[in-house]
This record gives sequence, structure tokens and C-alpha cells, in this order.
Amino acid sequence: MAKGKKGGKRITKKQLQEQLVTLFQQNPNETLTFKYIFKQLHLDTHPLKMLAIDIMEEMAWDDFLSKVSQSAYRLNTKGQVQEGVFRRKANGKNSFLPDDGGKPIFVSERNSMYALDGDRVRITMMARRQNHIKEAMVTDILSHARDTFVGKLKVEQDYAYLVTESNIFVHDIFIPKKKLKGGKTDDKVVVKITQWPSKDKKNIIGEVIDVLGKTGENNVEMHAILAKYGLPYKYPRQVEEAANRISDEITEQDIREREDFRDVTTFTIDPKDAKDFDDALSVRKIGDRLWEVGVHIADVSHYVTEGSIIDKEAQKRATSVYLVDRTVPMLPERLCNYICSLRPDEDKLCYSVIFKMDEQANIKDWHLAHTIIRSNRRFAYEEAQAILEQNGVVDGSGEPAPPATKKNPYQGEFAEELIMLDRMAKCLRAERFKNGAVKFESEELHFDVDEKGKPVKCYFKRSKDANKLIEEFMLLANRTVAESVGRVKKGTKAKTLPYRIHDQPDPTKLENLREFIVKFGYRLKTAGTKGAISRSLNSLMEECEGTNEQKLIQTVALRAMMKAKYSVHNIGHYGLAFDYYTHFTSPIRRYPDMMVHRLLTRYQQGGRSANKDHYEELCEHSSDMEQLAQSAERDSIKYKMVEFMGDKIGEEYDAHISGIQSYGIYCEIDENHCEGMVPMHDLDDDYYEFDEKNYCLVGRRRHHKYQLGDPIRIKVARANVEKRQLDFTIAD
Repeated sequence: MAKGKKGGKRITKKQLQEQLVTLFQQNPNETLTFKYIFKQLHLDTHPLKMLAIDIMEEMAWDDFLSKVSQSAYRLNTKGQVQEGVFRRKANGKNSFLPDDGGKPIFVSERNSMYALDGDRVRITMMARRQNHIKEAMVTDILSHARDTFVGKLKVEQDYAYLVTESNIFVHDIFIPKKKLKGGKTDDKVVVKITQWPSKDKKNIIGEVIDVLGKTGENNVEMHAILAKYGLPYKYPRQVEEAANRISDEITEQDIREREDFRDVTTFTIDPKDAKDFDDALSVRKIGDRLWEVGVHIADVSHYVTEGSIIDKEAQKRATSVYLVDRTVPMLPERLCNYICSLRPDEDKLCYSVIFKMDEQANIKDWHLAHTIIRSNRRFAYEEAQAILEQNGVVDGSGEPAPPATKKNPYQGEFAEELIMLDRMAKCLRAERFKNGAVKFESEELHFDVDEKGKPVKCYFKRSKDANKLIEEFMLLANRTVAESVGRVKKGTKAKTLPYRIHDQPDPTKLENLREFIVKFGYRLKTAGTKGAISRSLNSLMEECEGTNEQKLIQTVALRAMMKAKYSVHNIGHYGLAFDYYTHFTSPIRRYPDMMVHRLLTRYQQGGRSANKDHYEELCEHSSDMEQLAQSAERDSIKYKMVEFMGDKIGEEYDAHISGIQSYGIYCEIDENHCEGMVPMHDLDDDYYEFDEKNYCLVGRRRHHKYQLGDPIRIKVARANVEKRQLDFTIAD
């Protein structure tokens, strides 16, 4: 019995439970904090407060309450039947993700109804067993996430079946012999499901709809990666034909309707192997220390009209996909590499943001215009970087090049313009970080491949001044056009626009990061303004630079960050520290940029705001397709990585631990950045326990520790190209 009183009597546990039930039922949609509950129920002694907390813990266990945080609960109004998405795991730890964004709920294999990853399902909550986690049972599969699958064909005497790369099926997909479309054993094929499993029939039956070719051939494997994610690996003939009918002629009327920049110094800076140049910079001096800088973007929407066959295909694809050895373009080749590409010495139509700026990149004026340009020079990043460096620009520093003199003129074509743009870009960058942008230096893994697609070299590409120059002016253009629509007077409603939004870091993961880095002597602010937190993150990145734990801390910090996405509901971009941001600068390869171009044109012409719901749907689709494209890109990198290491079995390398899981240690080779895994069963010197919070494995007997970021010597053990698995052992 608790030492509290109710009308002179002590309050029993049952009475307090009744009071809590009443309080939560009176506030069904509210999250109630301990502080609020204690005040409302007059719980002013420590034992009473602790009793109330214990009772609420039990109520949450019984699903009467939902735990919102360590010190807050709310009434669970979800009920026993819920709908959401099923997530299948190869290790059998399947889960159900409720539509309301609640926590995942475990679904055992026997209660899964053979649902596949991504399927929409209806579940019923199962009765809670003592000391067991919450479990659900799938009662209906509402819709399948996909109905085509890629794998290797196995043809037996009486039947055929499909072997998929990851064991996502409980049973193989059976294929009738007459539905093989000429496919033979070990061919990579695309199979469409014609019969799903049911209570009576457990088999999945399908038919071959495309034979990609022999397993192991480069083209076949790249097409298989695309098909795995439902991404197109060939262009529909009718779309290609529609593109071929588009005229590349620029009429006199086109020129009259546009601002003419053909006589202004203009150039593009892109990767050396790029073919689709969708942005160019023009620059000219217009006064004492005053410059006009034009950010010119290919006017794709002039050629691709809304609702056309090309537009519908572009909308479906939503993005170009960049695999290791190829680009799968969003638009047909005639448009992306020829008509719209801002190639040198050709007149091109653009949509441009024109800035008047001083040498410190302060914007004095700007306007948006449809233009015609003529690029004078096509630079590769390496060429532009070489010109900056030979004129005394130190990469990464804020120092401008020394001024040119008659005795020491700038070296290289358009050197003065490049140096001025570099100086402005560094000012823009410094201002961004001062305002709270997050500073993660990105590295991209690249492969040099031969004519057959076989990787011959593997290396990291780091962003240098020439890359950052282009990046800053693209960020500036994107931010400026977003502000022009989104920033309106108080009481005025902003017109519809797809924004690129990025939410604040996950508070729990940020707190985990703070607790984790204390072990290395670092500090991090996890409370305060957005700017204060991001500046604290930047300080952390600078402090740990060059240390053994740098990669480890960067990895854990990146995990705390949210993913950027598209939405018409603007919340700003946390990572860039912009209140308004959109994508305007790459319409050749991103559909949201095409949407933004069309809407800006419409609003410039005095048009009304577009339908928000329609554009939000397109934003969600674009975000989803972006994620799929990134997954395909990662798979192609993984494939080439394993292929590259295939002839290096038995060789030893210095590496560092790049990931820790309960099933093994991921290691990245220092020399070539290829990543593989030391499986847990190869760590046979001790029994290791997984410490998830501290990202390490600890030996039970000898207490040897494998920690994220530790240096390690490995030997290449196995390279399975088919499964995209690279296995290492620890070298003696």
C-alpha cells in the first residue's frame, strides 16, 4: 500500500490505476508527461510517483498506453487490427511498420502469411506473453509491393525454378516449362508472378518475361541490378521515336522572347566522362568590383511538354541512374546528350538565374529569365582545378589567387573568370557554414573500367575547389528561386512548389553520438538552436580530422542525420541551413527540377498556384525513385568491388574496421577502399558478444575488442560475384 492519502485513507495500487485510466481516457489524443500526471493526481511523495510510473509501465506492456518517451505516455487508440508495410528479413526477424509511424512490431515466419518485403498488409496484435516482445500476425495481404523478380534460372527435367540473389522467398518460384521464353539453366531472367501463395497453395508460380543473358556477363549483371529495383534497363521504342521527331532548330521568335547571352563569356565544368551538360556559368565585369554571374540551366521543359509521351516516361523514371560503367538516363539520348546538353560552340536555350554580385559574393540584384547562350569552353573538373592551382589558388583555403600583373598574367584559358568565381564561391561557402550548414566532406568511390566493363582501378574521388565552385553557385540558384516563391509577406499564402527538405537529426541518435564520443574525449551539443547543434557537429568533425577515430565518428554522426526528400510542405533544409531550398539546376537528370521550371514559368506569367496534392504525390514518387536509384548504384559498386578483388584471393592488406554487426566485422582496405566482411564464424579465438551501443565486439574470455575504426590486417578469403559478397579473414 502506498504512503499517500485519499480522503484520509492510503491510496492502493488499484485505486491509483483507476485514476490513471480515467486521466488518460479524458485526454485520448494528448501525450501526458510525468510532471503533468503527478500534478493532476496530486502525487507529491516519491513512493507514490514511483508506483504511478510502475503502473504506467505495466499499462504500456498491456498495450493500454503507448510510451512516447522516457517520461511521457499517451492512450493507445490503435486497436488490435492495424494496416501498414511488411518488412521481410533473411534472418527471419520480420517486422510490421504501422501506417501511423509507430514502432516496428515483430512478425514470426509462421505468422507472416508468406508476405514479401514491402507488401501492404493487415495484422492482428497477438496476446502478449510474459517477458516476451510484442508480436503481430498477418491476416491479409492487401497489395504486393512488386510482381517481378530477377534471378538465376534452374531448369530440371520436369520443371524450372528461379533462384533469387537474396533469399526473400520462403519457397522457390516455380516456372512451367512452356513459360521459360527460351531461358536455360544459369541464365539471368526477369520473372513475373502469376500465382501467389495462399492458405491452400504454398507455391509461388511465375513466368519468364525477359531473358537478360548469361550470369556473369557485365551487361547482363548491370541490367539485372536495374531490374531488381524495378528500374528500366531499356528505352521504349515509341519514346525514342518521339524524341527523334523533336526539332533542334532555334527560331527567330525563340531568340526574340529570350535574353541573349551568346556574347558573354560562358563555360561548363563537369566530370571528364559527362555527356549531359545541364548547367553553365557566364561571367562579366559590369562595374568597379561588380560582376554579373549567370547560372544557366538547360531549358528542358521548352522541348518536353507536360503530359507528352516523353514527359510521362521521364515522370515514371524520375531520375537518371548512375551505375559504375553507365548512365541510365531519365530522358532519351537525343534530348539529354544532344538537344538540351549545353555543348560548346552551339546555341542553346536555357532558364537562368542572373546575379549582380560584388567580389565578396554579396548579391546586389538578381532576376530569373529564359535565355539563349553559347558556351565558349567545356572544362573537365581536373582542367579547371589545374588552372586554379597554377595561378596560386591553394585548394581548400579561403585565399584568393594573387592579382594578375603585366609581368605575371594569369595562366590558362578564362583563368581570370575562374579565379573570380572561385573567390566568390569561397565567400558563399564560408557564409553557409557561419549560418549553421553541416560540414560533411564527401568521398565517392570510383572505378576505371576497360572496354568490357571489367574494373582495372579503384579509388576515392575527393571534392576540390573546382567542384566546390560549381556546387556553391548551384546551391545559390536553387535557394534563390525557392525563396522567390516560398518567402511571402505575412498573411499571404505561398504558391505551390516542390522543395528539397531535410529534417533535423534524430534526437535519440544524436544523444547516442554524444554519449559515444565522450569515450574519445570529444563533446557535442544536443540541445539548443538548430545552428548551435550544427556548429557543434562541425567542430566535432574538425577536431577528429586526421585521428584514428575520424571515420568511426563520421559514420556514427551520419547515421543520426535524416534523409533529404522532396515535398510541397516546406520545413527548410537542415544540412544546408537554408529556410527555402529546391532543385532547379539539373532538369536533364531529375524530374523535380522539370516540375520547378514549369511552375516558375507559370508564376512568371501570372498563373495561379498549382494543385498541392498532385505535386505532393509527384514529390513522394520522386523521393522513392531517388532511393531506388541510390540502391542500384550501391549494388553496382558492390558488384565491381567484388569483381575487382576476385583475382586477389590470398593477398593481405592493411584495413580498418568500417562496420560491426552481430554476424561479423566489415573492413575497408586502406589501399583501394574495397569493403568486405570477416564472418563471425571465422572469429574462432573466443566467443564474441555484440555491443551495439558502443559499436564493438568483445571477447567473453580474453576480453579482446574489435571496435569501429580500429586498424586491422586482413587476408582476402572469398569473392562471390553472384552474391556480391567479399569475405576476409584476419591475417596472422
